[in-house]
Amino acid sequence: MSTAGFVTIPDHASVRLRRAHVPASLLQTDAALPIDAEGLAAVDLEIVNGRIAAIAPAGAFEAASAVDLAGGQVWPTFADLHTHLDKGHVWPRANNPDGSFPSALAASIADRAAGHWTVDDIRRRFEFGLRCAYAHGTGAIRTHLESYQGGARNSWGVFRQLREEWAGRIDLQATSIVPMDVFGTGYGVELADLVQQSGGQLGCVTRVSSDRHGAVLPEFQMLLDRIFELAEQRGLDLDLHVDESGDTGARALGYVARTALARGFKGKILCGHCCSLAIQSDEVIADTLNVCAEAGLAVVSLPMCNMYLQDRTPQRTPRWRGVTLLHEMAAHGIPVSVASDNCRDPFYAYGDHDMLEVFTQAVRIAHLDRPYGDWPKAATATPASVMKLAGRGTIAVGAAADLVLFRGRGMTELLSRRQSDRVVLRNGRAVDTTLPDYRDLDDLVVKTP
Repeated sequence: MSTAGFVTIPDHASVRLRRAHVPASLLQTDAALPIDAEGLAAVDLEIVNGRIAAIAPAGAFEAASAVDLAGGQVWPTFADLHTHLDKGHVWPRANNPDGSFPSALAASIADRAAGHWTVDDIRRRFEFGLRCAYAHGTGAIRTHLESYQGGARNSWGVFRQLREEWAGRIDLQATSIVPMDVFGTGYGVELADLVQQSGGQLGCVTRVSSDRHGAVLPEFQMLLDRIFELAEQRGLDLDLHVDESGDTGARALGYVARTALARGFKGKILCGHCCSLAIQSDEVIADTLNVCAEAGLAVVSLPMCNMYLQDRTPQRTPRWRGVTLLHEMAAHGIPVSVASDNCRDPFYAYGDHDMLEVFTQAVRIAHLDRPYGDWPKAATATPASVMKLAGRGTIAVGAAADLVLFRGRGMTELLSRRQSDRVVLRNGRAVDTTLPDYRDLDDLVVKTP
C-alpha cells in the first residue's frame, strides 16, 4: 500500500519548512516562540546537509523559499521502548481463543513447540515489524527476545544481523525475556553471557515458570538478587516485565526498587507494565512511588496490550483499564514512556508498530491531555534517554533532521485521524512510507486446509 505525503519535500541538501507546529516539550532552542494553549510552538525549520540548521518563529522564512506546512505538526522520529519483534505477526497460525493472558501464554508456547520458530521465520516476521515501524516514522526500537533454552541463539542471532543491516535507519536494541527462575539455573549464566556478547539488556518477567504475576513467592528475593548479580558482573542494564496482572498481591515493583537501592546498582532499570499498582491501596501506591523515584527507575506503559488482556472475563465488561499510574509516576519524577508491546500475536491481536497510534491511544486511555504538557516526550525523548540515544527524540539545532511531518495542526486534528499521509524525513530526505503487505507472510503464518 503506497501513500502520498500531504506535502512534497524537495530532495535538496537545503530545505526550509515554514509555518509548522511542534510540541514545545520536544524543542530545544533559546528562540522566543509563540506557544498555544495545547503546548504547540509555531516555528520555521531549516535543514542543511541532513541536520537542523535553524529554528525560528513561524513566518520568518519567505514563502517562496520554503515548503509551507500550513500549521501541520513536526515531531522527531519516535522511540518504541518495549516491543516483541521476534514473536509478532503470528496471529493467523497462533491466535488467542478467548483473549486472556493464560491463553496468550499457552498459544505462544505452542507456536514455538510446533517448530515454527526457525531462523528464517523469526527473521521475516521481525523484519516485517521493522518495515512497518520505519514507514510510520520510528527511529529507535527496543525489543524483548524469547530466550528459552534451545531457541535463544536463533532469536539473538537474527537480532544481531538485523541491527547491523538496519543501522542508520532504526537504532535497534534487545532484551532477554524468560521467567525469573531461569536465572537460578546454569542456563541463566549462559543466557546472561549471550546478552552481554550481543550488547543487550538483561531482562525477565518477575514471575516464575508456569505462574502468573501474583503474590510474591518466598524465593522471589533470592532470584531477584541473582538477576541483579548477573547484571552487575557484566555491566548490563535491566529491563523487566513487572506486575502484569490485576492481582493486588503482585507487588514486585517495590522489591525491584528496594533491591536496586540496597545493592547500589549503577545501571539503568526499566520496568514495563506495572499494571497492578493501579489497584493497590493509597498507602502501597505512595510507598512504591517514593522508593521507585529514589531508586531512579524508569517505567514504560503498554496501554493497548494491557487493555486487551487485563480484566478480561467472558461475557463481562472489564472494570478497569489495565494501565499503570502514569500521572502519579510523572509527578514523582519517574521517567514514563509508552510503547507498542505486542503486535498481531496471542498477547495482542492488533497493532502496526505505529507510535502515533500508541500515543493517541495512551492520550485517550490515560487522559494525557488537558494539558498535554510534556506527554509527547513519552513517545520520543523519554524512551530515547532510557535507551541512551543522545540527540534522539528532540528537535534542536545541530540534531539530525529525522522528522515526522503531519497534516494535523492542533492536537485534536493529529489524534483524531490516522495521519496516513504523513511524511517521514531521515537526514532531511523523505523516505518511502509504503507499508509491507500482510500477504508477504502468508506462507509462514496462514494455515493451509
